[in-house]
Amino acid sequence: MGSMRLTATHPTVFRSVLAAAAALLLTSCGSGGTTAERADDARRPDAHASSAVPGALPGISERFQKQIPEDTRQVVAVRGDGADRSTATVVLYTKDGDGWKERAHWPAHNGKKGWTPDHHEDDKRSPVGVFTLTDAGGVLADPGPGGLPYTRSDAFAAPRTWAESHWHDFDLVIAVDYNRVKGTPPNDPARPEGRSKGGSIWLHLDHGSGTSGCVSLSEQGMRHLLRTLEPDQHPVVVMGDKASLRA
Repeated sequence: MGSMRLTATHPTVFRSVLAAAAALLLTSCGSGGTTAERADDARRPDAHASSAVPGALPGISERFQKQIPEDTRQVVAVRGDGADRSTATVVLYTKDGDGWKERAHWPAHNGKKGWTPDHHEDDKRSPVGVFTLTDAGGVLADPGPGGLPYTRSDAFAAPRTWAESHWHDFDLVIAVDYNRVKGTPPNDPARPEGRSKGGSIWLHLDHGSGTSGCVSLSEQGMRHLLRTLEPDQHPVVVMGDKASLRA
């Protein structure tokens, strides 16, 4: 699938698209934390130099590693700091021979109530598991060249009724293939497993506190991932709190 662009030439159509997107997003990612949580989640330094990682992915159990497709050559690992915590680290790995090599990592946030292996709509927890990454988009232009198929549209804009700190959350997003149809824009509303299982789980820009289920990181990190992740490398995200990922 090539890059896509959503446009609307009629004002009524455009307003309808924006309203539908806002309604969808309100049930997904954009939820801020309390003042105490923001203080506890103070940001750390951003991307760090790569380091060699021999053999298997560190901190990831055999159970989860078996769920990674054999043809996958790029893994985004999201390691949460605790089952009920909203802070995490995002690490990008690439397959190097028989093992994996760390390329970069960034501080991040996940659901403001932590993690769950059984995610449901509005539980404010991020789903634990291994999910493919096939589609991206956002308000801003594709950081390309290359990368995942990208849909640019103002329909991704967070509602201006949200706190101003959240207005740019969806300027850049990567869809996590949880309860969605692959090959569609990240804001496609289809939910194959039903709406009660939630959806619109994305990697997106950080606002400094926990989300409603997504994973958020810096603009630098998102741009790096969008330029680096390639469809022919079959990228996946392995995400969860550290204890769950080791189990």
